Amino acid sequence: MRISIIAAVARNRAIGKDNKLIYWLPDDMKRFKALTTGHTIIMGRRTFESLPKGALPNRRNIVLSRTKHDFPGCDAYASMEEALKHCAPEEDIYVIGGAEVYAQAMHFADRLCLTEVNDTPDSADVFFPEYDGWHEVSREKHGKDERHAHEFAFVDYERK
Repeated sequence: MRISIIAAVARNRAIGKDNKLIYWLPDDMKRFKALTTGHTIIMGRRTFESLPKGALPNRRNIVLSRTKHDFPGCDAYASMEEALKHCAPEEDIYVIGGAEVYAQAMHFADRLCLTEVNDTPDSADVFFPEYDGWHEVSREKHGKDERHAHEFAFVDYERK
């Protein structure tokens, strides 16, 4: 089983505000879809509730929630440990948020697939965990353009 964490993070590790993503980067969304389609995604309840159309298509959707267990099109478990027990050894798993779920997943994860945005937002209320102990294995830089308000880079990390 390979466990990856996927997120778009600002320079200060900000990832969200008012249960919404801070950045709208079409190329980041394309990468997210390309990496996660056909695989398992794990998210928290608030992340699921933020999805405009519910469960993401062409993926096994798992929602972590200690209280609610009815998420259309999804499996639901009370903890990361319980969810992982219900995954097959050959599954590729992507943890897609939010902050609390990222924090739980950090010690299980093999890889971080981050979009590092060259910006520090004026306000944010959700932050990605520290990832100083990870080793960068690839970086693909992208500049600002008519569809992207900030420079960003796709950066993959593996555990040291």
